Amino acid sequence: MDTHALILVVDDDPELRDLIAGFLGGHGFRVQTAESAAQMDRTIARERPDLVVLDVMMPGEDGLSAARRLAAEKGPPVIILSALGGDTDRIIGLEVGADDYLPKPCNPRELLARVRAVLRRVAPGDAVAPDEARPYLFAGWRLDVTRRDLRDPTGIFINLSDGEFALLRAFVDHPQRILSRDQLLDLVHGGRTEVFDRAIDTQISRLRRKLNDRAAMEMIRTVRNEGYMLVPKVARA
Repeated sequence: MDTHALILVVDDDPELRDLIAGFLGGHGFRVQTAESAAQMDRTIARERPDLVVLDVMMPGEDGLSAARRLAAEKGPPVIILSALGGDTDRIIGLEVGADDYLPKPCNPRELLARVRAVLRRVAPGDAVAPDEARPYLFAGWRLDVTRRDLRDPTGIFINLSDGEFALLRAFVDHPQRILSRDQLLDLVHGGRTEVFDRAIDTQISRLRRKLNDRAAMEMIRTVRNEGYMLVPKVARA
């Protein structure tokens, strides 16, 4: 992880924005700030940040819409920091593509820990291991994890959110095995206790829909009272 990573803090509350920026800056990060999604876009156009800390309730485009757009554009990772701290709000935040979700008010040290954790997850290695560079092949599909590139049997690119990609990676690493929700939580989210079973269920539903819409067979099977299983065999190119 680069201790001089650039963090963009997006919040319409100037006092909170400056407080977060000062705290992160005091722990070795470079920090820029923005008061809206529009200003965020202008800042990213000048210099792409390594991570965005994003408020939800802002004038103009709200944070959920901005997070969804950044995920679709393969933009920087996002930690949502919001006064909307209910279970449903967190699940929606993860569904739209955020990498983490923290309710306000939060302990600044917890935010710092989450920032470091996300940066560790997304940081590229110094070199790609030979096995890592070999795409996964299953039922005519091709998943290149180093390029985050999923192709259906006709060669069409399928866009996945970060959560959907992480789930698919867990399945292709454990094909034809039943994975419980707890196992998936551990594989995808590192066992973080604030991520709920329902979030996993929702992300699996979205991933299964994307696969099944272009597949000639059942791809992800629900095994009642046990978990989920990737049905086809998996090989490496």
